[in-house]
Amino acid sequence: MVGGVQEYISKAIKNDQAKEKPAHSDMQVTGPKPVVDTIFASMPPELRVPMFPEPIRDGIKDHKWGTNDLEALDIGVTKHRIPDRISDKIALWAVKSARRPTDIFFRNKYLHRSVMLEVVAAVPGMVGALIRHIRSLQGMRHDGGWIGHLLHEAENERMHLMTWMEIGKPVLWERALIATVQTGFFAVFSLLYMVSPRTAHRVVGYLEEEAVTSYTHFIKEIDAGRIENVPAPDVAIAYWNLEPNSTLRDVVLAVRADEALHRDTNHHFSDRIEARRESLFEDLDHSDGKPKIKY
Repeated sequence: MVGGVQEYISKAIKNDQAKEKPAHSDMQVTGPKPVVDTIFASMPPELRVPMFPEPIRDGIKDHKWGTNDLEALDIGVTKHRIPDRISDKIALWAVKSARRPTDIFFRNKYLHRSVMLEVVAAVPGMVGALIRHIRSLQGMRHDGGWIGHLLHEAENERMHLMTWMEIGKPVLWERALIATVQTGFFAVFSLLYMVSPRTAHRVVGYLEEEAVTSYTHFIKEIDAGRIENVPAPDVAIAYWNLEPNSTLRDVVLAVRADEALHRDTNHHFSDRIEARRESLFEDLDHSDGKPKIKY
């Protein structure tokens, strides 16, 4: 009797399971499968915090910048470092010589000229930071505070490029030419920096002088109506904290101010190397309360 009851219950359970299986199987086949994003799930929390590039000039985040603010910046449009050494004269000659084919090729196509300029200008800061980083590791000593400034310069120049790519659209053959020029410049500048960092920074100083001149001409072309003063792209408004109604002219003013700062910085770096006073630590402003440490 007991055995019959157990057998009956066992059969009933098996029948119930058999009835449930097709429905369960159908749900698996026809129903939507949950998608698990394993890449996002394994992403460290620190990587989820946006690291938006910081502008190169102090005070940019204090308020929204308009045309009058940008024009009021005293950047020294005609400022020029007179070469007093043979290596400085060679550096100036090299930069002037490199400008001539650019003038012939791009003429008044200032948007495309700006793309070429920024692709090249973003190289020195990264090269200098890399070489000084390696030397700091090999020498097991601090760098004197340069690496952060050089990386910031490289990032700033890259943001210039990101801005111009939003406005100007170089065609394929122009992109190929620009990439070729950048590759050659990267190789030559890397070698120069390893041989003579002082001369390398002087080259960059003169290169930035030419950049200020080019952007000044760019502004004149906009004012003359030969280049349309289109609205500023979102990336430029966010990066330079510009007013929402800013235009291309405002962007050029902001970029020119950055280039003027790079001009002064690189000439100063060259002077510090010549004076054998590379370390910035003795001349830093510690009024913000930050610890006086060397890194």
